[in-house]
Amino acid sequence: MSTLAGLVGITAPCAYVAPWAAVLIGGIAALVMIGASAFVERVLRVDDVVGASAVHGFAGLWGLLTVGIFADGTYGGVRGLIVGEWAQLVAQLVSILTVTAWSLGTGFLVFWLIRSTIGLRVSPEEERIGLDLTEHGAEAYPSGRRLPVEAM
Repeated sequence: MSTLAGLVGITAPCAYVAPWAAVLIGGIAALVMIGASAFVERVLRVDDVVGASAVHGFAGLWGLLTVGIFADGTYGGVRGLIVGEWAQLVAQLVSILTVTAWSLGTGFLVFWLIRSTIGLRVSPEEERIGLDLTEHGAEAYPSGRRLPVEAM
């Protein structure tokens, strides 16, 4: 996941930063992802099994911010803090707020619509039996290897 976080982190600034900055941005993105993953799980108490919020959300926002920090003007004339320009950093902060508002707003709307129509969860009975059997008609685990009901 750290590698993916690095790739996500460098996506926004890749056309505007020097190679040394790309390596630094990707490395920091991996650290951002690790911290964000713990934050999402422990503070927000969201079960994000694959870490998508930490990788794509937080590392992606870090990447947006880095355009305003590491752009040196060599590529596309975009200049950031590294050469003493503040305007690009302000523009990147506005983009972070916009992306966050859009993503959260759209996400809440979509999940509200799903919950209001078809529902977000399977029935307790389907949970107990297991989705491999109810959805696919076959057991994924050999006999005797299922989790006890108390563990659910």
